[in-house]
Amino acid sequence: MFKTTQSQWLKKLCVLLVLLTTAGQLFAQDQYELNSGWLCMPATRVKAQGTDISGSSFSTSGWKKAVVPGTVLTTMLVNKEVPDPYFGMNNNLIPDVYTAGRDYYTYWFVKDFKEALPAADGQVWLKFRGINYSCDIFLNGKKVNAAPFKGMYLRKSFNITKLLSKTGTNRLAVIVHPPDVVGNPNGGQGGDGTIARGVSSQYTAGWDWIRPIRDRNTGIWDKVFIERTGSVSLDNPHVISLVPGKRKAEGAQEPALIKVTAELKNSTAKEVSGNLVYTIDGKKVMKSVLLKANSAAEIKFPDLVLKNPKLWWPAGYGKQDLYDLKISFLEKGTKLTDSETVSVGVREIQTEWNMVTSSKQISVNGQKIFIKGGNWIMSDAMLRLTKERYDAEIRYHRDMNLNLIRIWGGSLVERPEFYEACDKYGMLVFQDFWMSGDANGRWVDPMKAEDQWTRRKYPDDHNLFLESAADAIKMIRNYPSLAIWCGGNEITPPEDILVPLRDKLLPELDGTRWFVDYSNSDDMSRNTIGGNGDGPYGIQNISTFWNTKTYPFNSEVGSVGVGDLESLERILPKASLVAPQFIPADKREPKGPSEKADSVWDYHNYLGVGYEDHILPYGKPTSIGDFALKAQLVNYNQYRGLMEGFSSHMWEWYTGVIIWKTQNPWTSMRGQMYDYYLDPNACLFGLRSGSESLHSMYNPEDGMVMVVNNGFEARRNLMLVIKSYDMDGKESNLMQVFCFMDPSSHKRIGSLKKMVDELSAKKGSFLSMQLLDENKKILSDNLYWMADSKGMYSGLNDLKAAPLKTSAKQLKNGKIEVTLANAANGQVSFFNRISLVDANTKQRILPVFYDDNYFSVLPGAEKKVIIDYTPEKGAAMPVLTLKNYAGNEQTIQINP
Repeated sequence: MFKTTQSQWLKKLCVLLVLLTTAGQLFAQDQYELNSGWLCMPATRVKAQGTDISGSSFSTSGWKKAVVPGTVLTTMLVNKEVPDPYFGMNNNLIPDVYTAGRDYYTYWFVKDFKEALPAADGQVWLKFRGINYSCDIFLNGKKVNAAPFKGMYLRKSFNITKLLSKTGTNRLAVIVHPPDVVGNPNGGQGGDGTIARGVSSQYTAGWDWIRPIRDRNTGIWDKVFIERTGSVSLDNPHVISLVPGKRKAEGAQEPALIKVTAELKNSTAKEVSGNLVYTIDGKKVMKSVLLKANSAAEIKFPDLVLKNPKLWWPAGYGKQDLYDLKISFLEKGTKLTDSETVSVGVREIQTEWNMVTSSKQISVNGQKIFIKGGNWIMSDAMLRLTKERYDAEIRYHRDMNLNLIRIWGGSLVERPEFYEACDKYGMLVFQDFWMSGDANGRWVDPMKAEDQWTRRKYPDDHNLFLESAADAIKMIRNYPSLAIWCGGNEITPPEDILVPLRDKLLPELDGTRWFVDYSNSDDMSRNTIGGNGDGPYGIQNISTFWNTKTYPFNSEVGSVGVGDLESLERILPKASLVAPQFIPADKREPKGPSEKADSVWDYHNYLGVGYEDHILPYGKPTSIGDFALKAQLVNYNQYRGLMEGFSSHMWEWYTGVIIWKTQNPWTSMRGQMYDYYLDPNACLFGLRSGSESLHSMYNPEDGMVMVVNNGFEARRNLMLVIKSYDMDGKESNLMQVFCFMDPSSHKRIGSLKKMVDELSAKKGSFLSMQLLDENKKILSDNLYWMADSKGMYSGLNDLKAAPLKTSAKQLKNGKIEVTLANAANGQVSFFNRISLVDANTKQRILPVFYDDNYFSVLPGAEKKVIIDYTPEKGAAMPVLTLKNYAGNEQTIQINP
């Protein structure tokens, strides 16, 4: 009897504790997103006022479905009112805001949602993470924003507690206007430049890698939240980690110091006391707080010494360990009113001037990092931003063995989801603010509407720029991947923006990162004559990367990336699937293009990028497919050669290089390692090879063999094996030698030029370079194809279409292992492109992550390729296709 009674009592106690816990957690991170059920209508077709539209009696019958977060153009596309602007010349069929007028893209957005009046001191908040460009907000017949809400990059939070309906059914109405000055998209960089008069993205008026975005991204483009808190709300926690000394990636660590602050707001008419508490790694830190009525304060915690911390490292140097830091406010020490969880990477960024290279040198946790970076515009030009797409794109950058992404200044301060992916994959981030030398007046430009002195003062509202910058700093400052702040692309902000940004906002709101005043500043890098710059852009001879010294920390260099045939078919109508025609040098116009391409190619920014001198040694293209295939050979060589050339002078000439550019936010043909649809081309895999942490390589100019070690540890007992293969597969041993590599170093082994030239003279050859560890495991596998004595790749045309012996098995759902073997007496199986495709349509599944592609298999060798992808629920098992340079095609079934 007692046991039964006790059991019943314990059950009641558990229920009571659950109720108490639930009550205490009512406001803990109690937030949801308003991301569905929105309706919209052009403002020109709505005669009512916001106070009426947001009333429950106003009829929205006939209003269109809206995409939020999203832009007006995104909504129009979803409603099939406009054609896909990323295909063919469709973008020309969509009215541009410059000619159609701002009213054309001014829209009302309406959302009905359920939210009851909170009990006691509860508060309800309406939060916007980004609206472009200006708006007015109404809720249940009342205006929400008393002050103007303008600027693309501002977050805004409104206490709507007193505006909520007593019925619990609420209507939100927002009218959104395009930028005040939309700019003339006249073909210039940023059009006529006047788009820069606002605090918004400049690329929307057009650039040499994109056509104009017709609505200039007008809309509620970022997330909208409803958040519930208690009497005290918590915002903008700030976590700083200090990691003194020079650390190793493995083993026990000396302590790190954790510094934390947070903003508290008391929204009630009474004084509130309580405890602000955070926990990390099982440690608790507390601060007693007294807040006056209707007041806000920033609270600073006592410092925490974190023992034996797990550190965060850039990709290729160590793990990306992250801690959850939960911070909460407890009214009277017991009642939870609000809390937030911050993902913390314990690391410290340091910089110093390298006197040898005359450039800045980046260190993480005391270890110098040779920067191998890519320039990033944004994920999608129409702001269709998703966590999944961010994850895929950042993973591609990690898979290219890069360690930094620079966010170009004509775009935006990237979203938290972008930074979460960078934290996950170990990408350092170089974040520009919203300036560009093109639109903001660095150069004389006849395409611009106003003179340099006028453009130098852009934007019109300097206070709005600074307010937006302060808010952006608070939004992303906790991410360990964020490494560098930059005032703008190729130009500083005006002095009355630069000085407070550099000397006040960044020190006070962050204070832990290098600020460079503009992207090619002398503070970043100086060449031998004392200045800095960027470029060159376009295809270069590979020997140039090795032997011609450029800027010692080059922020932009490189620019090819046309995809293969399947990629081109996604963006070009059939009539335009014609290879560019090469113009002989004696028939070119002065300073004219070396190629003539279809007009649709030029619309997608092909712009005669100069493939001809690099493709013709493989033979004049016979078809669009042949052109696209040979372009991949050029792509692979360009980006392998670029990174090998810079690595060959690591710490002597260079401290880093950032490629212009590694991705496109629309269907451009300029500068991309993968296309807009996330299909990688050979650029990605050439760069992946050249950027290996441990890599053996060959200088095509003087035949010098080199090994580079980017790691923190010395590498002993490495064996370098170098062989040559002729076009029939005959093998010649050229070198087999042990290598001993110091940390973060490169070494010249010796020249093989005479032997390689002799073996290549007749038809060309293949040069295989492999680094093996003491267990004979291949650590670096690098294959070059060498030209004949006339500079032609004549032997490649003699390769026979011999199939490989293949098998594939599913290791787990979404992970496949492919085994490919080449006959011992055969030729080199050259330049194989493997694709995971739908079993029925044979179209590529995207995105897919291949640990190698555009690979070759030596005679008698076996190669394994690991493939990762996310299977669609209920989809049939895909198949694999394999195509090589000689034209052989195979289909590989996957064993479950």
